[in-house]
Amino acid sequence: MEIKQTVDQLGRLVEFNFPPQRIISLVPSQTELLFDFGLGERVVGITRFCVHPKEWAKTKTKIGGTKKFQWDTIDALQPDLILGNKEENEEESIRQLAARYPVWMSDVASWDSAMNMILAVGHLVNEPEKANKLAKTIVHRFENAQLFSPAKTLYLIWRNPWMAAGKNTFIDTLLSKIGLVNALHTERYPALSLEEIKEISPEIVLLSSEPFPFQQKHVAELQYVLPSVKIILVDGEMFSWYGSRLVKAPDYFSSMEL
Repeated sequence: MEIKQTVDQLGRLVEFNFPPQRIISLVPSQTELLFDFGLGERVVGITRFCVHPKEWAKTKTKIGGTKKFQWDTIDALQPDLILGNKEENEEESIRQLAARYPVWMSDVASWDSAMNMILAVGHLVNEPEKANKLAKTIVHRFENAQLFSPAKTLYLIWRNPWMAAGKNTFIDTLLSKIGLVNALHTERYPALSLEEIKEISPEIVLLSSEPFPFQQKHVAELQYVLPSVKIILVDGEMFSWYGSRLVKAPDYFSSMEL
């Protein structure tokens, strides 16, 4: 075991034991990535939102959610590396964690940053060949994915208030990858009124399964004010998870009836 230094996607210097043997993941999509790298028992803790893979969701120690951590549980696990994400974890909690443990943070809001995250995590856990193979597979599958016509698309993630994915988000990146055009020019996740949604005049509205669990009744609610707009429920994991789930995303997008 050696002491290694690296720089994370926030530009922070991280020093850790290499290769790490007691890893905690604070991000669902990165948890699935660690599983697909074959880390097994080397991952000792995950969040309650880490639902993939199912066997880990059932058996791994839960350290709380992505925002609120169970500090005593983390301390008991004695991690030698913690993986977080700028958007999904709160800055102050990460600062407290980093004062006690090595914390590597991702910052994914573009295609390149997603691919770089996969490669970087592969190096962190001493599985660079698996990371390279995975990244190449994802790129190849998206190159051969069926694309849609460039319809003006609004991607909603929340209700009460209505909130949508704007520019500078990974969701926006994937909309572009499959040929759709984000109806928003605003960055990040703006709140919108129904009047503002009507003024945007989307051709398609996608209702995500997460973080808000949109259902058919919400389709009907929006259809009332947008009678001529195509409104469908979509799997939010396929649009917002930026790890190994991207391998499955092109097939899912091809199955969407737009």
